[in-house]
Amino acid sequence: MLRPVITATALIALAGSSLAYAQHNFGGGGGFADDQPRFEQRHRLSAADVSAFADARIAALKAGLQLTPDQAKQIDAISSQIIPSDELPGAHEAGVVYFIDRALKTFASDKRPVYAKGLADVAKMTAELFPGVRTISDATPEQQQQIVAELMSEMNPRPGPRRSTVALNADFPQTIWIHTLWGFLLDPEAGANRDYVGWKVIGRDPAHSFSPPFGFYDQDYPGWQASSPETDKR
Repeated sequence: MLRPVITATALIALAGSSLAYAQHNFGGGGGFADDQPRFEQRHRLSAADVSAFADARIAALKAGLQLTPDQAKQIDAISSQIIPSDELPGAHEAGVVYFIDRALKTFASDKRPVYAKGLADVAKMTAELFPGVRTISDATPEQQQQIVAELMSEMNPRPGPRRSTVALNADFPQTIWIHTLWGFLLDPEAGANRDYVGWKVIGRDPAHSFSPPFGFYDQDYPGWQASSPETDKR
């Protein structure tokens, strides 16, 4: 659903003050001071250390889940329709549901009632549109697409009558939409964008440092010269 516009909105989303706010709050005030080297610059981890660290991080995330397993499945189903998996990875591969779970425990804790009511309304809408289907996570991919399209019509009303009679508050579709974008595009250090999936989709280099020239506009700058080994030692 979002794939055609994901690249166009990526720069705006990454540069937005709300994203910086989210990343700051996930860090819990424990970020690096300007004069301190990053952890990976001070310590070089072995492959075994990296694997153990990743396993410990996943275990910690699972131990501190805010969502119930059923709610997590529903959010994963919705976000996977907002940024679907096709020839490129989507919200599911990026672990968006884990980002949202952490968000509801931290900077977006005030949105817990919005999610609780929103998911309950989506369940009602699902049962109305597809009798016998309990929740969106139980629906087929084709049914999920129709359910999310109906849900998002609250943000952008479509011509003609709605298929569902369930009264939906626009706050939930707006909230899960932006949280899905954040979970797909934020720095993995903020608990989002697992394995840099989102950045790979939009072509962003995850490297922490770059070497000049940074672009065509630097190459012919008067006085510019390529750095030498002697310069790098300074």
